[in-house]
Amino acid sequence: MRLTPGAGAGIDLDCVDLFDLDLYTSGDPHPIWDVMRAKVPLHHQTLPDGREFWSVTRYDDVCRVLGDHQEFTSERGTVVTHLGQDDVAAGKLLTSTDPPRHTEVRRPLGAKLTARAVKSWEDRIRRSIVRFLQPALDGGTFDLAERALLLPAIVTGPLLGIPERDWEELVQLTAMVTAPSDPHFQQGSEAATLAISHHELVTYVTEWVKRRRRTGGEDDSLLDHLMSVRAGGAPLTDEEIALDGYSILLGANVTTPHTVSGTVHALIERPEQFAKAQADPSLIPNLVEEGLRWTSAACNFMRYAVNDTRIGGGTVPARGAVVAWIGSANRDESLFTDPHEFDITRSNAKRQVAFGFGPHFCIGAPLARLTLRIFFEELLQRFGSIELDGEPQHLRSYFIAGMTHLPIVAQKRKTP
Repeated sequence: MRLTPGAGAGIDLDCVDLFDLDLYTSGDPHPIWDVMRAKVPLHHQTLPDGREFWSVTRYDDVCRVLGDHQEFTSERGTVVTHLGQDDVAAGKLLTSTDPPRHTEVRRPLGAKLTARAVKSWEDRIRRSIVRFLQPALDGGTFDLAERALLLPAIVTGPLLGIPERDWEELVQLTAMVTAPSDPHFQQGSEAATLAISHHELVTYVTEWVKRRRRTGGEDDSLLDHLMSVRAGGAPLTDEEIALDGYSILLGANVTTPHTVSGTVHALIERPEQFAKAQADPSLIPNLVEEGLRWTSAACNFMRYAVNDTRIGGGTVPARGAVVAWIGSANRDESLFTDPHEFDITRSNAKRQVAFGFGPHFCIGAPLARLTLRIFFEELLQRFGSIELDGEPQHLRSYFIAGMTHLPIVAQKRKTP
């Protein structure tokens, strides 16, 4: 989707289809969200097949939907690709489980991913990112979006306990889950793509666990740690380990590449912001936060109302699906002044909700922030300028806002 919106005049919300994939591939949803926030903060849509959902677009409403599991449950599914079909893994898959069980499983995993815990990975991550960026300094075309898909695996593969030989396949499978209609990843129909990718990922983790049990090995990886988690006084079943391992693989792979590509694109379009960050490296942590706000790579999450619930000036009926549009919340003018301006000095950029909000706040956020900070430190230190060398191509997905291609040409930074 376009991250720098065009004019939004003449939008008729009665004619808007928020499930139109073209809106995100070649269109411009931000002006639509602007109108929704201003005029219809609780928007209802019925799809041609009879499925229906309600949308919230204001920052406070998005935080309420994501933050209050007693009003809005995760236990029927949390992604819009599953709208109309309850999640068969509810209560087992971490992302489709409410507290207290969600907390019991998440807490021991989170202890391995605190900012202090991941700090020890900084040198290794930096070495990986330097190697990743090196080919872009040769002066030829470097497709950042395509190559960045592998970046999280390079960084998190060892942390997860995933051997390098499997990274490329797992990246492809996780992309199939989140963008099953994109021609780069689709295998047959959207439903078939989802079924294949889900099966292959769960099978991968299942086989990984079986091998680990058979060999008796242990390497302190996150998947190893998952095998030792106890919830409700009992260890997780192998099915729960497989499903939660699947969830961790998805979370590790699907958003960081698009935050990288979208933020670099924003800097290319605004060379004065690039120069500002290069002149003052202390701005880089805030550049990361503004990049997260700007790209909102996880464009939305879904919940279901437990009871009839008043929100956004209207009522969501019990069991109604509610889509919380993170991409809209992060452009809410009531919180972010000039929200459609990319500003690395924005004073409250860290209030972005790109990692979600509430109990399901992204467990890997500290690692993602560390990776993004190192990436932009190394990019700004090495690149004197970056230019586009072709048109960006956007991901065909209404769940993940990202790019499949961002061809760039970079010039080395001259040493003083």
